[in-house]
Amino acid sequence: MGIIDGKVAIVTGGTRGIGYTIVKELLRNGAQVALAGSRQETVDDALEKLAGEGFTEGVMGIAPSLSDPDAVADSFSWVAERFGHLDILCNNAGISSRTPLVDYTIEEFQKVMDLNVTAAFVCSQAAAHIMIEQGTGGSIINTSSMVGRYGQPSGVAYPTSKFAVNGLTLSLARELAKHRIRVNAVAPGITHTDMVDTLPDALIKPLIDSIPLGRMGEPADIANACLFLASDMADYVSGAVIPVDGLSRP
Repeated sequence: MGIIDGKVAIVTGGTRGIGYTIVKELLRNGAQVALAGSRQETVDDALEKLAGEGFTEGVMGIAPSLSDPDAVADSFSWVAERFGHLDILCNNAGISSRTPLVDYTIEEFQKVMDLNVTAAFVCSQAAAHIMIEQGTGGSIINTSSMVGRYGQPSGVAYPTSKFAVNGLTLSLARELAKHRIRVNAVAPGITHTDMVDTLPDALIKPLIDSIPLGRMGEPADIANACLFLASDMADYVSGAVIPVDGLSRP
Protein backbone atom coordinates (compact mmCIF):
# COMPACT_ATOMS: atom_id res chain seq x y z
CA MET A 1 0.00 0.00 0.00
CA GLY A 2 1.09 3.55 -0.71
CA ILE A 3 0.36 6.86 0.93
CA ILE A 4 -1.77 8.05 -1.98
CA ASP A 5 -3.71 4.85 -2.67
CA GLY A 6 -6.73 5.50 -4.86
CA LYS A 7 -5.69 9.02 -5.89
CA VAL A 8 -5.60 10.11 -9.55
CA ALA A 9 -2.84 12.43 -10.75
CA ILE A 10 -1.80 14.30 -13.87
CA VAL A 11 1.89 15.16 -14.28
CA THR A 12 2.87 17.59 -17.02
CA GLY A 13 6.37 17.28 -18.39
CA GLY A 14 6.12 13.67 -17.28
CA THR A 15 8.03 11.97 -20.08
CA ARG A 16 11.57 12.54 -18.83
CA GLY A 17 13.78 13.86 -16.05
CA ILE A 18 12.15 15.09 -12.86
CA GLY A 19 8.62 14.67 -14.25
CA TYR A 20 9.21 11.03 -15.17
CA THR A 21 10.52 10.33 -11.67
CA ILE A 22 7.47 12.03 -10.15
CA VAL A 23 5.24 9.78 -12.26
CA LYS A 24 7.03 6.66 -11.00
CA GLU A 25 6.89 7.77 -7.37
CA LEU A 26 3.17 8.48 -7.54
CA LEU A 27 2.52 5.11 -9.20
CA ARG A 28 4.70 3.33 -6.66
CA ASN A 29 2.62 4.85 -3.87
CA GLY A 30 -0.76 3.78 -5.17
CA ALA A 31 -1.92 6.54 -7.51
CA GLN A 32 -3.23 6.22 -11.04
CA VAL A 33 -1.33 8.65 -13.22
CA ALA A 34 -1.70 10.40 -16.56
CA LEU A 35 1.62 11.71 -17.83
CA ALA A 36 1.47 14.65 -20.20
CA GLY A 37 4.14 15.28 -22.83
CA SER A 38 4.73 17.74 -25.62
CA ARG A 39 4.33 15.12 -28.37
CA GLN A 40 2.51 11.81 -28.63
CA GLU A 41 5.75 10.08 -29.64
CA THR A 42 7.52 11.08 -26.42
CA VAL A 43 4.46 10.09 -24.40
CA ASP A 44 4.41 6.65 -26.06
CA ASP A 45 8.14 6.23 -25.44
CA ALA A 46 7.69 7.10 -21.76
CA LEU A 47 4.81 4.64 -21.39
CA GLU A 48 6.92 1.92 -23.00
CA LYS A 49 9.81 2.71 -20.66
CA LEU A 50 7.49 2.60 -17.64
CA ALA A 51 6.17 -0.78 -18.77
CA GLY A 52 9.74 -2.03 -18.95
CA GLU A 53 10.20 -0.99 -15.32
CA GLY A 54 7.06 -2.84 -14.25
CA PHE A 55 4.54 0.02 -14.31
CA THR A 56 1.85 -1.37 -16.58
CA GLU A 57 -1.33 -0.68 -14.62
CA GLY A 58 -3.02 2.60 -13.78
CA VAL A 59 -1.02 4.78 -16.15
CA MET A 60 -1.95 6.58 -19.34
CA GLY A 61 -0.57 9.36 -21.53
CA ILE A 62 -1.89 12.62 -22.95
CA ALA A 63 -0.30 15.23 -25.21
CA PRO A 64 -2.41 18.41 -25.30
CA SER A 65 -0.94 21.80 -26.12
CA LEU A 66 -0.62 23.16 -22.60
CA SER A 67 -1.28 26.73 -23.74
CA ASP A 68 -4.61 25.73 -25.33
CA PRO A 69 -7.34 25.86 -22.65
CA ASP A 70 -9.81 23.79 -24.68
CA ALA A 71 -7.28 21.04 -25.46
CA VAL A 72 -6.16 20.88 -21.83
CA ALA A 73 -9.74 20.84 -20.51
CA ASP A 74 -10.68 18.03 -22.89
CA SER A 75 -7.61 15.94 -21.97
CA PHE A 76 -8.05 16.45 -18.22
CA SER A 77 -11.75 15.56 -18.46
CA TRP A 78 -10.81 12.39 -20.33
CA VAL A 79 -8.41 11.43 -17.54
CA ALA A 80 -11.08 12.06 -14.89
CA GLU A 81 -13.62 10.02 -16.86
CA ARG A 82 -11.25 7.10 -17.42
CA PHE A 83 -9.96 6.92 -13.83
CA GLY A 84 -13.16 8.17 -12.17
CA HIS A 85 -11.89 11.42 -10.63
CA LEU A 86 -8.91 13.78 -10.42
CA ASP A 87 -7.11 14.54 -7.17
CA ILE A 88 -3.58 15.72 -7.97
CA LEU A 89 -2.01 17.97 -10.59
CA CYS A 90 1.76 18.36 -10.85
CA ASN A 91 2.58 21.34 -13.08
CA ASN A 92 6.10 20.23 -13.95
CA ALA A 93 6.45 21.11 -17.64
CA GLY A 94 8.96 23.87 -18.26
CA ILE A 95 11.97 25.08 -20.19
CA SER A 96 15.07 26.99 -19.19
CA SER A 97 17.21 29.60 -20.90
CA ARG A 98 20.74 30.99 -20.47
CA THR A 99 20.72 33.72 -23.13
CA PRO A 100 22.31 37.03 -22.04
CA LEU A 101 19.95 40.00 -21.83
CA VAL A 102 21.52 41.89 -24.75
CA ASP A 103 20.94 38.88 -27.03
CA TYR A 104 17.43 38.01 -25.82
CA THR A 105 14.61 38.11 -28.34
CA ILE A 106 11.03 38.74 -27.33
CA GLU A 107 10.13 35.46 -28.99
CA GLU A 108 12.50 33.49 -26.74
CA PHE A 109 11.33 35.36 -23.65
CA GLN A 110 7.68 34.67 -24.50
CA LYS A 111 8.36 30.98 -25.20
CA VAL A 112 9.71 30.50 -21.69
CA MET A 113 6.84 32.44 -20.11
CA ASP A 114 4.23 30.57 -22.14
CA LEU A 115 5.32 27.11 -20.98
CA ASN A 116 6.47 27.94 -17.47
CA VAL A 117 3.66 30.30 -16.47
CA THR A 118 0.75 30.33 -18.91
CA ALA A 119 0.64 26.53 -19.10
CA ALA A 120 0.66 26.27 -15.30
CA PHE A 121 -2.29 28.68 -15.17
CA VAL A 122 -4.21 26.85 -17.91
CA CYS A 123 -3.65 23.43 -16.33
CA SER A 124 -4.48 24.66 -12.83
CA GLN A 125 -7.71 26.18 -14.11
CA ALA A 126 -8.74 22.95 -15.85
CA ALA A 127 -7.87 20.77 -12.86
CA ALA A 128 -9.55 23.12 -10.38
CA HIS A 129 -12.76 23.07 -12.44
CA ILE A 130 -12.89 19.27 -12.15
CA MET A 131 -11.89 19.23 -8.47
CA ILE A 132 -14.50 21.85 -7.54
CA GLU A 133 -17.23 19.89 -9.32
CA GLN A 134 -16.16 16.73 -7.50
CA GLY A 135 -16.35 18.50 -4.16
CA THR A 136 -13.64 16.31 -2.63
CA GLY A 137 -10.70 18.73 -2.61
CA GLY A 138 -7.37 18.14 -4.25
CA SER A 139 -3.71 19.08 -4.49
CA ILE A 140 -1.98 21.23 -7.12
CA ILE A 141 1.81 21.16 -7.04
CA ASN A 142 3.90 23.56 -9.13
CA THR A 143 7.56 23.14 -10.01
CA SER A 144 9.31 26.37 -9.16
CA SER A 145 13.06 26.90 -8.77
CA MET A 146 15.42 28.47 -6.28
CA VAL A 147 16.39 30.96 -8.98
CA GLY A 148 12.86 32.33 -8.58
CA ARG A 149 14.10 33.68 -5.24
CA TYR A 150 17.73 34.46 -6.01
CA GLY A 151 17.90 35.11 -9.77
CA GLN A 152 20.61 33.91 -12.12
CA PRO A 153 23.29 35.75 -14.09
CA SER A 154 21.73 35.18 -17.55
CA GLY A 155 18.56 33.81 -19.08
CA VAL A 156 16.33 36.30 -17.28
CA ALA A 157 13.06 34.75 -18.50
CA TYR A 158 13.59 31.59 -16.45
CA PRO A 159 13.88 33.16 -12.98
CA THR A 160 11.18 35.65 -13.95
CA SER A 161 8.85 32.80 -14.86
CA LYS A 162 9.57 30.95 -11.61
CA PHE A 163 8.95 34.09 -9.56
CA ALA A 164 5.59 34.23 -11.35
CA VAL A 165 4.94 30.57 -10.51
CA ASN A 166 5.49 31.39 -6.84
CA GLY A 167 2.92 34.18 -7.10
CA LEU A 168 0.47 31.89 -8.88
CA THR A 169 0.96 29.30 -6.13
CA LEU A 170 0.28 31.72 -3.28
CA SER A 171 -2.71 33.32 -4.95
CA LEU A 172 -4.39 30.08 -5.99
CA ALA A 173 -3.80 28.65 -2.51
CA ARG A 174 -5.87 31.47 -1.06
CA GLU A 175 -8.54 31.34 -3.75
CA LEU A 176 -9.04 27.59 -3.78
CA ALA A 177 -8.79 26.91 -0.03
CA LYS A 178 -12.57 27.16 0.37
CA HIS A 179 -12.83 24.17 -1.98
CA ARG A 180 -10.22 22.21 0.05
CA ILE A 181 -7.82 22.39 -2.88
CA ARG A 182 -4.28 22.86 -1.62
CA VAL A 183 -1.75 24.62 -3.87
CA ASN A 184 1.98 24.39 -3.18
CA ALA A 185 5.27 24.51 -5.05
CA VAL A 186 8.57 22.68 -4.91
CA ALA A 187 11.66 24.76 -5.66
CA PRO A 188 14.62 22.60 -6.74
CA GLY A 189 18.20 23.74 -6.70
CA ILE A 190 20.68 22.25 -9.16
CA THR A 191 19.39 18.78 -9.94
CA HIS A 192 20.98 15.84 -11.76
CA THR A 193 19.12 15.64 -15.07
CA ASP A 194 20.06 14.97 -18.70
CA MET A 195 20.49 18.70 -19.22
CA VAL A 196 22.97 18.96 -16.35
CA ASP A 197 24.89 15.96 -17.68
CA THR A 198 25.73 17.98 -20.80
CA LEU A 199 27.40 20.76 -18.79
CA PRO A 200 31.19 20.77 -18.34
CA ASP A 201 32.69 19.69 -15.00
CA ALA A 202 34.35 23.10 -14.74
CA LEU A 203 30.91 24.63 -14.44
CA ILE A 204 29.23 21.96 -12.30
CA LYS A 205 31.94 21.28 -9.69
CA PRO A 206 32.00 24.80 -8.19
CA LEU A 207 28.21 24.69 -7.93
CA ILE A 208 28.31 21.38 -6.06
CA ASP A 209 31.11 22.66 -3.81
CA SER A 210 28.86 25.55 -2.79
CA ILE A 211 26.06 23.25 -1.55
CA PRO A 212 26.32 22.61 2.22
CA LEU A 213 24.89 19.07 1.91
CA GLY A 214 27.73 18.28 -0.48
CA ARG A 215 25.89 17.00 -3.55
CA MET A 216 23.52 18.09 -6.26
CA GLY A 217 19.89 17.05 -6.02
CA GLU A 218 18.51 13.94 -7.65
CA PRO A 219 15.11 13.76 -9.38
CA ALA A 220 13.98 11.47 -6.57
CA ASP A 221 14.54 14.29 -4.07
CA ILE A 222 12.05 16.44 -5.95
CA ALA A 223 9.63 13.55 -6.45
CA ASN A 224 9.63 12.79 -2.73
CA ALA A 225 8.68 16.38 -1.92
CA CYS A 226 5.86 16.21 -4.47
CA LEU A 227 4.67 12.92 -2.98
CA PHE A 228 4.46 14.53 0.46
CA LEU A 229 2.50 17.49 -0.87
CA ALA A 230 0.16 15.18 -2.79
CA SER A 231 -0.57 13.07 0.28
CA ASP A 232 -2.84 13.56 3.27
CA MET A 233 0.30 14.11 5.36
CA ALA A 234 0.29 17.63 3.90
CA ASP A 235 -3.43 18.15 4.52
CA TYR A 236 -2.76 21.42 6.40
CA VAL A 237 -0.06 22.70 4.04
CA SER A 238 -1.01 25.21 1.35
CA GLY A 239 0.68 28.22 -0.19
CA ALA A 240 4.14 26.84 0.58
CA VAL A 241 7.14 27.10 -1.75
CA ILE A 242 9.38 24.34 -0.43
CA PRO A 243 13.11 24.57 -1.27
CA VAL A 244 14.68 21.23 -2.21
CA ASP A 245 18.20 22.44 -2.80
CA GLY A 246 20.61 21.13 -0.15
CA LEU A 247 20.63 24.69 1.25
CA SER A 248 22.28 25.99 -1.91
CA ARG A 249 22.43 29.76 -2.21
CA PRO A 250 23.86 32.11 -4.83
